[in-house]
Amino acid sequence: MSDVSIAPSPGGTFTLAGRAVARIGFGAGQLPRLCNDPDAAVALVRRAVELGVNHLDTAQFYGDGFANEILRAALRADDDVLVATKVGAEPNPGGPIPLRLAQRPEQLRAGVEANLRSLGVDRLDLVNLRRLDVGPGIRATGDQVVDLDDQLATMVALRDEGLIGAIGLSAVSRESLVRALPAGIVCVQNAYSLASRAYEGLLEVCLEHGLAWVPFYPLGGTFAMMPKVVEQPAVARAAERLGASPSEVGQAWLLAHAPNVLVISGTTSPAHLEQNLAVGSLALDSETIAELDAVAEPGGTIPFLQRD
Repeated sequence: MSDVSIAPSPGGTFTLAGRAVARIGFGAGQLPRLCNDPDAAVALVRRAVELGVNHLDTAQFYGDGFANEILRAALRADDDVLVATKVGAEPNPGGPIPLRLAQRPEQLRAGVEANLRSLGVDRLDLVNLRRLDVGPGIRATGDQVVDLDDQLATMVALRDEGLIGAIGLSAVSRESLVRALPAGIVCVQNAYSLASRAYEGLLEVCLEHGLAWVPFYPLGGTFAMMPKVVEQPAVARAAERLGASPSEVGQAWLLAHAPNVLVISGTTSPAHLEQNLAVGSLALDSETIAELDAVAEPGGTIPFLQRD
């Protein structure tokens, strides 16, 4: 690592659903890759908790319930862990895409009930409504085009019934977030990375209202509208200068960019898990941050990945 002057560590905690969580969590989306070795998947989650992770992000449609079942097997009663899940889609085994939309109010309720069963709990800490106002993702059509107010009424009712503790939103526009704020939203999950900052304005709304910003595709993707962070020359230069990997630099930038950003990168590798968690101690100097900020301009939109 270089001897340049660095800022304080960007790690620490942020309050999510009334609880202080470490800003580096764990996303369970890759756990289904270990479907033939569930013991390894359980061990990986246990290792994350042992290393201080107390924010896990999952969904019933990750591996048709596999990820949730692994969390159920791995977590213990005395683990102080917040588990966030999501509704708005459901598994579609054997389909051309492994999930289908489930946006109607009765489907949202069914999704909560399915998460409760697979996680083996009586109450879900946090449920994100995967709204799909914006891409990437499957575009809602037909009876899957549902008014936001109808969806929020269902989510609030589920919260009032004690089945969920808090409500978040995913893949939403700025307009939808502002409209939903009176329902008591606590976080937003949208596609966002150092190299793809289309929803910078939405992040700013979250910061203004004290909401967590939990980006998915935090290192970009394989799509043209979501360039890979690790392939950016500025990221490579910073990584070499700091003695870090490009993926570490990309995640460290997210943490340094705004205090309400929570990173939930997933992996199936214990070594990669430890590398991700070490990002909290990688601080970026102001010159490096300025160089990385210039990689992508805020604004624009991310289109859907599938046509109507």
